Amino acid sequence: MEQATTAAAASEDKTAISPIIILNVHTDPDFRKRIDELSGEKVALCYQCGECTAGCPMAFAMDLSPNQVMRYAQLGHRGVLDSKSIWLCAGCETCATRCPRLVGLSKVMDALRQIALAEGKVSERGVAAFHKVFVDAIGRDGRVHEVGMLARYKMAARDLFTDMGLGMRMFFKGKLKMMPDKIKSAREVREIIRKCKEAAK
Repeated sequence: MEQATTAAAASEDKTAISPIIILNVHTDPDFRKRIDELSGEKVALCYQCGECTAGCPMAFAMDLSPNQVMRYAQLGHRGVLDSKSIWLCAGCETCATRCPRLVGLSKVMDALRQIALAEGKVSERGVAAFHKVFVDAIGRDGRVHEVGMLARYKMAARDLFTDMGLGMRMFFKGKLKMMPDKIKSAREVREIIRKCKEAAK
């Protein structure tokens, strides 16, 4: 009797930490179709070999591993939008390079971030703020001006003092310029950014 109770408890614990429970989970086929449309990928092609997770340099920091994110997408499980994993993806394409089905998981991550932003579900606000400030800086100057971009990011993230010592050391070593460099094609770059933002709406 005691052994049966112990086995049952172990089974319950294992279920509790399972990354995904199929039964009694509401799935949304339209959500999966939306991911396919935005990413240009077919998430149904993935057969969960785990190659993406094995090669991902950011998997150690994720709450859902890359193949788990893909499984959520396949099921049309909107809970993936609450995951921090979609914001930690570095877009290095290691997953796509290793994938035997040639599925671009980083594109799926991009699609999930886009949907999460539209629905106001941003679990990593610092990352989202950095993305916005980075794109805005390129759209304004045609390239990134580190000091201006970091100042705007710090204000957006409400984190003014982290890394200040490192920033000061870089400034005194001449690694950071106070004024942005000008490029000849800044207007063309601004137009590209504008068209991309319009296409994403």
